[in-house]
Amino acid sequence: MKVIMTGGGTGGHIYPAIAIADKIKRKHPEAEILFVGTERGMEKDLVPKNGYEIRFITVSGFNRKKLWKNLRTAADLAIGYRQASRIIEEFRPDLVIGTGGYVCGPVVRAAQKKGIRSYIHEQNAYPGLANKLLEKYADKVFVSFSESKKYFKNQDKLIITGNPIRKSFIICSMNNSREKMGIKATEFVILCFGGSLGSEKINSTMLHVIKAINGMPEIRLFFITGKYYYQKVCDTIEKADIVLNENINIIEYADNMHEYLSAADLVISRAGALTVSEITACGKASILIPSPNVTGNHQYYNAKVVADKGGAIIIEEKDLSDESLLGIILRLKNNKEALNCMSAASAKVGKIDSVDMIYDNLGI
Repeated sequence: MKVIMTGGGTGGHIYPAIAIADKIKRKHPEAEILFVGTERGMEKDLVPKNGYEIRFITVSGFNRKKLWKNLRTAADLAIGYRQASRIIEEFRPDLVIGTGGYVCGPVVRAAQKKGIRSYIHEQNAYPGLANKLLEKYADKVFVSFSESKKYFKNQDKLIITGNPIRKSFIICSMNNSREKMGIKATEFVILCFGGSLGSEKINSTMLHVIKAINGMPEIRLFFITGKYYYQKVCDTIEKADIVLNENINIIEYADNMHEYLSAADLVISRAGALTVSEITACGKASILIPSPNVTGNHQYYNAKVVADKGGAIIIEEKDLSDESLLGIILRLKNNKEALNCMSAASAKVGKIDSVDMIYDNLGI
């Protein structure tokens, strides 16, 4: 059996594809799986790192602000379609699965044109343009949130699966992670990160939090800045004459995010679809700060799904301040009952069988 996985740009599109590929490999060790992406996206590094072959096509996204640039987008789309067709002819897949990002367009379209079964997965509560356009070419459309169903035309194709997450997030336990990381059971652990690319706004606001809790007993912060912002954060802390105590951990990037997440009592992060799915699968209370710089404000809608059930507190970036963030952190630290209620609500939103549901609907 041969399968093409396509999706790219950010980890939110790539890691679900890897989770599906891993599931297929566990069920069919002989399966040949090829990823198709672009050289500009994170898939260039993440896919080979996870043991899969990848080939690249030329394609670019739609520019809503500078419409004249879409002449280049149209030209790239034509080139990408020809390249995708060539890859499909050479590899001869039995099925194609797209997990979002503009790279999916030419690959899924070329597969459908050749009569190859095609599937797409939408991670966000508010669907991306690519998947809404690809709906008519897909045999089935997997969606993560029931709230996104209304944006698709053919309801018969839709299957609510949740977001496929890697197995490590499901089997990891708080006790084991804390023991491995040297964290006491009595410590209140905060994990803060801004998604795979990091967030300058969150990073700057966290400086006030660091000043307030630096050296505070029974509280531990793991602050993952993102590679792009790491040095800037370190320089800012140094210029502010802050001498970090052992309870403050500034980290550039984490490959073992599942361990940090399972060890945490409270998570502060953006609200990308995969991030939200991983947080809720682990049953963690969270403060979600949706990025305002995304199409359709989709991170806000992802966060709202959890907040409406009581599992998260939303702070929109325009309302984010030093005082507001620190106030919520300390309130939850000192109110174990409220924190536990949020964790339980988060766990009810989380789905841990998403990848199994997707696999069961692939007909293989």
